Amino acid sequence: MAAAGAAPARTPARGRQRASHSLDTVLGEAIAILDESGEPALTFRALAARLGGGVASIYWYVSSRDELLEKATEEVMGRVLVETEPLVHGPDPIANVRAIAVALFDEFVRRPWFGQFMLRNSGMQPNSMAMFERLGQQLMRLDLTPRQQFHAVSSIVSYVVGVAADLAEPPPKEFLESGLTRSEFLEVLGQRWRELGPERFPFAHHVAGEMAVHDDLDVFRSGLDLLLDGLRLQAERGAGASDAAP
Repeated sequence: MAAAGAAPARTPARGRQRASHSLDTVLGEAIAILDESGEPALTFRALAARLGGGVASIYWYVSSRDELLEKATEEVMGRVLVETEPLVHGPDPIANVRAIAVALFDEFVRRPWFGQFMLRNSGMQPNSMAMFERLGQQLMRLDLTPRQQFHAVSSIVSYVVGVAADLAEPPPKEFLESGLTRSEFLEVLGQRWRELGPERFPFAHHVAGEMAVHDDLDVFRSGLDLLLDGLRLQAERGAGASDAAP
C-alpha cells in the first residue's frame, strides 16, 4: 500500500532507464530491514542489495535516507489507520480512543523504529496527521473545549509514543550479564526494594512485591486508563469546567 499523500514518481531525465521495482516494493523492503535490524541497518546499499539493483535506482523514489524513513513511517501509519478504522464506530468515544491508542502502542512495540521516528517527526506527515485527527474527532463528541481536546489528544499520543520508546530501549547491562530470566531479575530488584529502610523509603518498601512481578504492558494500560478516566471526569463536568489560566 502506498503511503497516503506520497508525491508522484519523478519524471526521469532523458536517457535514464527506470528501475524495475516500484515504490511499494522499495518501501516494503525498507520496512523489512527496519523490522529485522533497526534503523541503523537501513542504508541505500543494503536496500539495493535486497532489491537486486543498484543504489542509483533507489533515487528514483526518494532523494535521501531521511525521506525514505519518512515514507516508511507514513506507510506503516497508513496500515494502522486502515486496521483501526473499525474501532471508531463504537458508542463510547473514550472507549474508542482507548482501543485506537492500544492498537497504536502495539505497533510501536512491534516496530521500535516506528515509535522512535515518530518522536522526531513534525507531526505534519499526512497519515500521522490523520491519526491525530482520528483521535481528535472522537473527543469532539464530548463536552470539552478545543483547548481541553487538544491537550487530551496531545497527552495521549505523547504517553503512547513515549512508553513504547522506553520499552524499546535495550535491557540494562546488569540484566544482560546476570544470566537470569526477566522474572528472576525482577525478583532480585524487588528484594532490593524490600531491603530499603521503610523509614526513608516507605513507598518503595510498600510496593516491592509489585516491582517483583509487574508486567510492562499492564503498567502501560493502567496508565492509559488513568489518563482516560480523568478525561471522562472532565467531560462529565462540562466544557471549560477545569480549564485554568496559564
